[in-house]
Amino acid sequence: MENLRSRLKFGSKVEDVKLRRRKSQLYSRQEESPLNIGVLSVTVFCVVFRLINCLLVQTSFVPDEYWQSLEVSHRMAGIRGFSYPLLFAFLYKILQFISYDSVQLLIWLPRILQSLLASFADVKFLFLLQTLENQDVARWTFFCHMCSWFTWFCCTRTLTNSMEATITALALSYFPLPGSKTHSSKKYLALVALAVIIRPTAVIVWFPLLLYHFWQEDNKLRLITHNYIPIGTLALVTSTAIDCFFYEKWTPVQFNFLKFNILHSVADFYGSHPWHWYLTQGFAVVIGPHLPLFLHGCMLAFKRYKILLAAVVWTIAVYSLLPHKEFRFIYPVLPFCMVFCGISLAHLKSWRRPAAAVLLSANLIPALYTGLIHQRGTLDVMNHLQPLCDEGNVSTTRPQPDVLFLMPCHSTPFYSHIHCPIKMRFLECPPDLGEEAYVDEAERFYEEPLLWFRTSFPYESSLPTHLIMFDVLEKEISAFLEGNNFVRAAKIFHTHFPEGRVGGSIFIYERH
Repeated sequence: MENLRSRLKFGSKVEDVKLRRRKSQLYSRQEESPLNIGVLSVTVFCVVFRLINCLLVQTSFVPDEYWQSLEVSHRMAGIRGFSYPLLFAFLYKILQFISYDSVQLLIWLPRILQSLLASFADVKFLFLLQTLENQDVARWTFFCHMCSWFTWFCCTRTLTNSMEATITALALSYFPLPGSKTHSSKKYLALVALAVIIRPTAVIVWFPLLLYHFWQEDNKLRLITHNYIPIGTLALVTSTAIDCFFYEKWTPVQFNFLKFNILHSVADFYGSHPWHWYLTQGFAVVIGPHLPLFLHGCMLAFKRYKILLAAVVWTIAVYSLLPHKEFRFIYPVLPFCMVFCGISLAHLKSWRRPAAAVLLSANLIPALYTGLIHQRGTLDVMNHLQPLCDEGNVSTTRPQPDVLFLMPCHSTPFYSHIHCPIKMRFLECPPDLGEEAYVDEAERFYEEPLLWFRTSFPYESSLPTHLIMFDVLEKEISAFLEGNNFVRAAKIFHTHFPEGRVGGSIFIYERH
């Protein structure tokens, strides 16, 4: 009876009953999160893969790879925002502080950093896929992503487009996609804001996604007041403060970017293409051999991932309206496309392994060719010029090195790949800002090279010691070269596909 009363007492402390944990395979599978499966091995694989990727990309792509990042960081002067170059300037300062600022470290360390960031984005992309799809689809989608030739070609370069694509992949892992278990509004919006700071056109990619999120959100007012406004304001204030500090005046970079490139069409100065270029050439080149899988995947998963497909279509449509077009502009939507490619490849069942082998082989060829061979001369020529730094530091009877690049402007990197104060100059080509009868220096030179030489160097003593040019120019200025004792000192391979003023080889001429 006493035992019964003690059990019925209210408020008395009852000893917790310990339950035995069942060790069945059913429970272990349910509790095991895909995020915990081989995290370390996947991370190591991605880091090693992207570092190898970095070492096997030894060619140039576009001038912005250096002139909107490394050259700005090296001299802290440029025409775009300073937020992205500041990252590399910080690395340069650390190297200078510990007295390890050798030219090779200055060249490779920024690219290694970009590779590590790309590998982190790879890992997050895989973990996102594992929460959205089963392991089979996630694995094949990740395979498609990693064997993309254009991602290999771009992701380790110091391009704002490369950083934009990396941040976009990271932001996607926190975006509220249907079925996602890793979504976080604050995290993805902060990353989107960072992408827009680095490259304002990132807003094009994210515009439909932001609208989708707003439409799906139940508490729209809270989303605006607690996320959109504070994160956007903080990003804008921070970016403007950094740019104003380095420009030493009020400089709204994002507004200037839109004003010059959209309103004044300054980008058209660097070339224009027909409206259908992305549809007929651009997108097919960027997605490469994945194109059939992408189209098949769109039919299979249109309803499930229609917002990603809408972002791809929207981005291509908007960029098609702009006259100046480049492959790299649509690079950030490539991870979206890989989702459809992976679903298609997994759906092939017994044919997927042969299809994967064909896909890998078809991507390997352009990846290695564009990374190791095509357009490598403009980087190799800087290696040939580095010994001139030693001549400039030694007092001899020989004149101090004076290098003139007779090439389309910004064809090569500059002091970031030399890292010594020898005199160098290239043909200027500032964009036309509305001046009447405007002709830049590079255009004046190519119209009448010999006249340009006579006006630019009226005295023999003012001539440079070294001339750098593409082989297509040699014949046209041969009289000047012979008359002023210039002798070819080196011939450097550049490309198998010369075009216009860009030749297949680069010549270094030295004055004797």
